[in-house]
Amino acid sequence: MAHRLRHAVPLGFAVLILMTVVIAPFYWIFSASVKAPQEIIARKPTLFPQSFTLEHYDKLLGHSNFPTYLQNSLVVAFGTMVITVFLSTLAAYGLYRLRFPGRNLLFRVILITYAFPGVLLLVPLYDMMSTLGLVDRLVALVIVDVTLAAPFAVWMLQAFFRTIPQELEEAAALDGASRLGIIVRIMLPLAAPGVASIAIFAFITSWTEYIFASILIISDANRTVPVGLAGIIGQYQVDWGLLLAGATVTALPVLVLFGLVGRNFVEGLTAGAIQ
Repeated sequence: MAHRLRHAVPLGFAVLILMTVVIAPFYWIFSASVKAPQEIIARKPTLFPQSFTLEHYDKLLGHSNFPTYLQNSLVVAFGTMVITVFLSTLAAYGLYRLRFPGRNLLFRVILITYAFPGVLLLVPLYDMMSTLGLVDRLVALVIVDVTLAAPFAVWMLQAFFRTIPQELEEAAALDGASRLGIIVRIMLPLAAPGVASIAIFAFITSWTEYIFASILIISDANRTVPVGLAGIIGQYQVDWGLLLAGATVTALPVLVLFGLVGRNFVEGLTAGAIQ
């Protein structure tokens, strides 16, 4: 008992430190977003708000373009998530189950594309979008974000498909199920944690993407949240209350998504890591 206690105390202390490091920034952002402007910029910071006000949220949601930025980000993020899940599921299944010349080479190429920094694609992608007339359109961001998220999603899903016995597919094929029917009725339900993982990954990739959104989007009406929040930072002064309120609202969709399918996300990452 004493031996276990000696190991449990350092482990618990390490977990407490880790939780503090992770949670503290979120707490500071939220608590500061409900403080009066004078308390936010005070020399002596306060751990708990001495004042309470919602004026920053009122200004953010009622007197700024942030609702438009939020709507644009939701459209782009959900569009990226749906398309990435659809394409990655078909690609991952094809790479693992189908046998064709160059299969292994294609899989390695997909991994290599994920290893390259996305910023290297900035110039060619901008040139392509300009040629197609998609500059300053949200569909351009969806295309870019799917390009950034799909390679990792394919790698993770095909690793997850390896855990599903092929006998199940063969039995379904004998019953007359088509390839698409096997994917929809057998593979997707059994690979739910992996699908949830790539869905969350695609959503977060799109939700937090800044570089391409700042280059491909020109008009204020089509800006996403990261670019819109960056615009709040002025040259000579910063409205800290407005910025912190925006950061709090921006974090909510990700927190809600993790709250709903966070367990599946962890399971999917674990399954993909052990293959």
